[in-house]
Amino acid sequence: MKTINYMPKGVCSSLIKIEINDNDIIESVVFTGGCQGNLAGIGRLLEGMPVNTAIEKLKNIKCGRKSTSCPDQLAIALTNDKI
Repeated sequence: MKTINYMPKGVCSSLIKIEINDNDIIESVVFTGGCQGNLAGIGRLLEGMPVNTAIEKLKNIKCGRKSTSCPDQLAIALTNDKI
């Protein structure tokens, strides 16, 4: 099991904690700060999803006039972990 603690940039959330199992499957996602109901829903939807699928679905999502979003920052965290 691997845990990623990522500090997102440009969004309301201040921390994203991601747990990934040895098969590269997301076990849990917890956001600190931000729109808690929406972010808790995103976390539950991602449980059991392969990391690469989550990256494809979440990257480049924008929030209002911002150039990024909490889902986009999650994709960045997952991508950076693969580098």
